[in-house]
Amino acid sequence: MRTLALLSASALTATLLAAPAHAAVTRWSSCQPGEGVDPRQECATIEVPMDYSAPGGPSVTLAVSRIETARPGLRRGVLLIIPGGPGSPGVNRPSTLVKKLPKEVLDRFDIVGFDPRGVGRSSPVSCGLAPADLSLTRLKPYPDADGGIAGNAAWSRRIAEACARNGGPLIRHISTRNHARDIDRIRVALGEDKISYWGVSYGTYAGAVHATMFPGTTDRVILDSNDDPDPRKVARQWLANYAVGVQDAFPDFGAWAAARDGEYGLGADVAAVRRTFLELAARLDREPLAWPGAEPEQRLSGNLLRETLLNALYSRANYPMLAGLLKAALSGAELPAPNQPPQAVLQNTAAHAGATMCNDVVWPGSVARHEQQVRRSRAAYPLTAGMPVNLGPCASWPWRPAEPATRIGSRGPANVLLIQNLRDPATPYSGALKMREALGQRARMVAVDSSGHGVYLANGNACGDRAVTDFLVTGRLPARDLSC
Repeated sequence: MRTLALLSASALTATLLAAPAHAAVTRWSSCQPGEGVDPRQECATIEVPMDYSAPGGPSVTLAVSRIETARPGLRRGVLLIIPGGPGSPGVNRPSTLVKKLPKEVLDRFDIVGFDPRGVGRSSPVSCGLAPADLSLTRLKPYPDADGGIAGNAAWSRRIAEACARNGGPLIRHISTRNHARDIDRIRVALGEDKISYWGVSYGTYAGAVHATMFPGTTDRVILDSNDDPDPRKVARQWLANYAVGVQDAFPDFGAWAAARDGEYGLGADVAAVRRTFLELAARLDREPLAWPGAEPEQRLSGNLLRETLLNALYSRANYPMLAGLLKAALSGAELPAPNQPPQAVLQNTAAHAGATMCNDVVWPGSVARHEQQVRRSRAAYPLTAGMPVNLGPCASWPWRPAEPATRIGSRGPANVLLIQNLRDPATPYSGALKMREALGQRARMVAVDSSGHGVYLANGNACGDRAVTDFLVTGRLPARDLSC
């Protein structure tokens, strides 16, 4: 999760014509200056139907942005950045990525960002949750220290009731299929016959759904850190995959920490570092430590340590922070200051993520079934302690999905490149292979021998980066799947 991007007041009034095939931007405005906002980035809004089955009804606003290519003579079109989450904003992504993307890509594409419906500067959604229900160890459903899930069941009901009470009409119309329809409206509003995009994490599923629903409008599609697209489970499988992903990625952190055992004292090999982590988490289950500034209860519990591990495994840049926290907790030293999103961001993210996950597919509600799953997962995957298969708000969601989840398939142009780390804590390689299988001959996959979440321009892997850049520039997929 990231801090919300701000648009200027004038940008919020800018409009695009949304529906007709000939629609175009009526006015782009300068974005409000802010940390990291490139002065070249322009902002606007478009209006899209809240309910696509009733296009003449109420509309919602999408905040969009762009940085135009400096080489109009080489311009191919737009490269839309589809953010992850669900619930992550994306309107300032062009400013971030223009610093990273190779010149040959920037020469050919306008870089376009947007906040999805319900997020950030687009028409936002909130369930008005109590602060305690925004705890990071509630937003992911960690069971109690003893493995019990009664607290999760009660939380699930509270969240569903709050969203029904406070979410307004928009919360019923947040889904991945509507996200894909919004992407197509952005394409139309930009005046493009076809659109290229780069989706990361949840953005890979949203991108794959768009490429399935609107195959003829896709140009060059990059899916980076891929979700398992199982239409029977959708986000329920993504959550379950955390157990596998953390197990896959932990050895990279363990080896890093073991090489610095003299500095951190966590163990001389990967197995020893793992034992240290598990023993500390068990101790914190029994006796949480005061951690001023962390969570509403300001305690470092075993579950908060596990959640910190999961997030730290997203990037090697986080390893020193995680190792420092473990060292301080083991020694009784003052804990380093936590880094948490603001409450307003958590409110927005929780509502949007919950709506997307619950509106995409029906989730089972049996507490007994979840208790069984949690027991098995805690034994097999102790690093995540049963969280990935536990009961969440979708078990009590008051509405059924408006339409079936999309079955990703191979019909359409061969213009999809998947890139995937072999050891990803959030979207493991085993799940990415399911996406590769579903897309069939439409796609090729580049598997990168690295750890972390996010691949292109994130790992310093020249082979993987070159494969994506070459595809964006030439449109030619590799002849076969690659290993880098």
